[in-house]
Amino acid sequence: MTVSRLANIPGIGVDKMGNAADALDSPEMLRLENLDTDIRPPQAAIEATLAAVQRDEANSYLPFLGLKDLRAAAAARVSTTTGINYDPEAQCIISAGGLSGVLNTFLAILEPGDEVIITDPAYAGLINRIRLAGGVPRFVPLMVADGRWRLDLEALGRAAGNKTRAILTMSPSMPSGLVHNPEEWAAISAVVDQTGAWVVHNAAMERILFTDEPVQHPAAIDGLEDKTITIGSVSKEYRMIGWRVGWIVGPRSIMNDLGLVSLTNVVCQVGIAMPGAAAALTASNDGVAEATAVWKARRDLIVSELSDLPVVSPDGGWSLLIDTVSIGLAPDLASKKLFEKGAVAATPMLGWGTENRAGRYLRFVFSNEPVSRLEGLRDRIRKAWSL
Repeated sequence: MTVSRLANIPGIGVDKMGNAADALDSPEMLRLENLDTDIRPPQAAIEATLAAVQRDEANSYLPFLGLKDLRAAAAARVSTTTGINYDPEAQCIISAGGLSGVLNTFLAILEPGDEVIITDPAYAGLINRIRLAGGVPRFVPLMVADGRWRLDLEALGRAAGNKTRAILTMSPSMPSGLVHNPEEWAAISAVVDQTGAWVVHNAAMERILFTDEPVQHPAAIDGLEDKTITIGSVSKEYRMIGWRVGWIVGPRSIMNDLGLVSLTNVVCQVGIAMPGAAAALTASNDGVAEATAVWKARRDLIVSELSDLPVVSPDGGWSLLIDTVSIGLAPDLASKKLFEKGAVAATPMLGWGTENRAGRYLRFVFSNEPVSRLEGLRDRIRKAWSL
């Protein structure tokens, strides 16, 4: 019998698609199902990690809340983005990856039945962590306006209530690539004023932007400094997925609780990975701008090739969505046909929001395949879907 906390957690779907593609082991298969990337991490991070493997102090549980150098680097990173002077000793905790930080944060702020506002669609792993911590996701739909994603501000207002404990933000968002504009941030701030909710901000991709706009961080908005908890990691921007290192930076008022949850849950981070993460955060050239240019070129190619299909162009991140329902295919069937007839692995967005919104889409991840392999994607789709 499944325990109640898992009753509404179906999984994420990516694992099944990844396993199927791995089992086939075909060089022809386009791997668009998972958020991996073929762009190397910063060289300084690799060298620091190799050196750490040889050091005894890296083979330790201590320090439980993270290396001082890494906490200082992570706090400085968030301080630079927000203009707020975060104290690394009192306002930064290192987590075992960004999603561990998300779960620990929810465990620290949610009572059972508390509601968390989140976009629809959103990454299933984020939705599942709300539920695992006893929270209830309140979905606010994303709309398509002029070919781009926008937050439904009227629905956002309706979602706020006396049970609202947090708003989970991510910009660029996954899987949509939504980048919030000032009007949306102002509406989010208004909900915080109304409800007293926390803003739990997943900053994993904040610099992977395909627009000319600067990074906009909620903690930099008047009134949100003391209500924003920032969770970052080296996985996406720094291309260090396997290191499993993240950070939580926030107001002093919540950090003791976050530290207690961190000590109780994962206990500590990967010792041999933290020096590499610190090196990435302090590198003179972390390669984020160059990598973003490559990812943008891949996005541009897919959007151009699929211009006659209902694809929504992302303003950042690693993935984009296509509304297969509007062309007569349920996304799980579209995924199956594409895998079997087009040699493309892509994940349907079932469980990534509501059935009527997220459940319409199939996701293409463009972070792990070069332009030379992405060329001809439209022909593969035509062959698989007869379109």
